[in-house]
Amino acid sequence: MFDEIMGKFEGSPSQQAVVRLLLERGFSINDEGRVVSGSIEIPNTQIAGEIGVDRRVVDSTTDALLADEELRRIFQNISAVPSLMDLAPMLNLTVITVEVGDADSPGLVADVTGLIAEEGLTIRQVISDDPEFADEPKLYVILDEAPSGELLKAVRELSFVRQVGF
Repeated sequence: MFDEIMGKFEGSPSQQAVVRLLLERGFSINDEGRVVSGSIEIPNTQIAGEIGVDRRVVDSTTDALLADEELRRIFQNISAVPSLMDLAPMLNLTVITVEVGDADSPGLVADVTGLIAEEGLTIRQVISDDPEFADEPKLYVILDEAPSGELLKAVRELSFVRQVGF
């Protein structure tokens, strides 16, 4: 789907940058064409400044997204998900990062979280990069405590895993 969305803006790398930012940050568009997070409006000048484009590029991109019925449904229903990854050190949580070789492997999340459950650890959050957005997608698992070396080794031995770290 990501390729289809970006294809609609094929002739404009600047508009593609706006679309990418909206998707990556979980920003949606309201009926007036304003970029929002929940009900909080984000000025188009702020969006433009973040990606280095003119404000009018943001305006024309949001207009184009609203004009396309399929894209309108998508971009009016995006929502951000809060992440504990940056807070983990302050909250004494551990983040396991799993770099995968084949992000399309079925059961990837289940296999990793199953091993963690077998060790009796509490999972606070699981976040995965979308393979359509990330060149090298990763799975992040935030735990209440540090995993054992045996657990890390078991995760590393899964067929789709390239590397494990924390």
